[in-house]
Amino acid sequence: MIGAAKITKRHLERVALVYIRQSTLTQVRENTESTARQYALAEEAARLGWESSKIAIIDADLGLSGRSASGRVGFKEVVSRVCLGGVGAIFGLEVSRLARSSADLQRLLEFCSITDTLIVDADGTYDLHLFNDRLLLGLKSTMSEAELHVLAGRLQESKRSAARRGALRVALPVGYVYDDDGQPVLDPNEEIRAAVANVFVAFEATGSAFGVVGAFEDRRFPGYTCGTGAPRQMHWVA
Repeated sequence: MIGAAKITKRHLERVALVYIRQSTLTQVRENTESTARQYALAEEAARLGWESSKIAIIDADLGLSGRSASGRVGFKEVVSRVCLGGVGAIFGLEVSRLARSSADLQRLLEFCSITDTLIVDADGTYDLHLFNDRLLLGLKSTMSEAELHVLAGRLQESKRSAARRGALRVALPVGYVYDDDGQPVLDPNEEIRAAVANVFVAFEATGSAFGVVGAFEDRRFPGYTCGTGAPRQMHWVA
């Protein structure tokens, strides 16, 4: 690990946090190699001198986007423990794993500077007291946020392009499917069609959405599950 000389006895006496995050549950399920590499950072921390009892893995944010700190209890735990001064270093594959938001990351880096907490990723070890390290992490943070913006823009433009051609396909609500020509039609499954029709019957009878929920308390209703590259599957839920 480049920059290992920056690790001092003071850092080794405190905890090494290994922060693990994947942006979506699909990535967690399919990009298993990336997840394994992140867990392996605990071994890297041990190699750099931390005792096993002083290495903590934080993986509560698996399947959550780094776009915002909201809802990421793992990231909040990292910030809290850094502020308490008990962290010697934070390990991650790259800075973007910590946060895709420059504002969130800059706040964490400021706390790391105050408490003398190192940041360690695949490119090296960063001491926030050093100007060059702060500059480099700041550039990485900005580039990470920009990358997210560019990717989102490309995705939206692809959808708009498909829509202009009349080829955009979105997930249909329960009761509708695409036919062989790509047109939305009523689901041929009579049981599903009957269940959907019962929703409107219940609404006419009760006059409210709350009443519909109550009417279906003891009834099953169809739902769909789908995965990347796999057709959606129908299942019944109570």
